[in-house]
Amino acid sequence: MKRVDFIRHLLKHGCELLREGGNHSIYVNRTNNRVSAVPRHREIDDFLVWKICRDLEIPMP
Repeated sequence: MKRVDFIRHLLKHGCELLREGGNHSIYVNRTNNRVSAVPRHREIDDFLVWKICRDLEIPMP
């Protein structure tokens, strides 16, 4: 999945950027107090997209 499309999905479901790490962007879902790291690659593997969505407790795109 393209990173820009995944970021758009995260923002649509109430997640927001917490901070920028060295190689990752840290996103937080404040309604559930859940945090997950999103790598800064153009393409993100589908399994990793599933894991991040599960960590943030949002539906899959």
